[in-house]
Amino acid sequence: MIKLHKIIASWLGIGYIGKGGGTVAAICGVLCWYVVTVIIRGDVTVQVALTLLTTMAGIWSAGKVEAHWGKDDKKVVIDEVAGMFISLIGLPVTTYNLLLALVLFRFFDIVKPLYIRRVEKLPGGWGVMADDVLSGVYTNVIMWIMIYA
Repeated sequence: MIKLHKIIASWLGIGYIGKGGGTVAAICGVLCWYVVTVIIRGDVTVQVALTLLTTMAGIWSAGKVEAHWGKDDKKVVIDEVAGMFISLIGLPVTTYNLLLALVLFRFFDIVKPLYIRRVEKLPGGWGVMADDVLSGVYTNVIMWIMIYA
């Protein structure tokens, strides 16, 4: 069962890349989002379902692999994918929006301003996922403000 959690937590092995794995995972998340929303034509309901499923799988698997890999190991990148999905919920899918959301999300995820660092101190998979969830929320809010401004 731990192999399954390692596959999920590393987002199908992307986490094993090492340096830059989080950025690669976020980019793969954007590509996955594009496929689901444009090619398959998934609406906001599908977007929310995909995001919730990814986030819950991340909390579960990140918590399980912690005993083997340590706290918030670099191989765990499902958090970047979930955060990226949150960043994009409901947004018009344009190249500009996808790229800007990616840059904003990675900024929040790396710099960790505005209580983001505090939530990553939650225990287990919750802490691993929480900072990326909050980074995604901040990104989504900023993107909507920019769209309406």
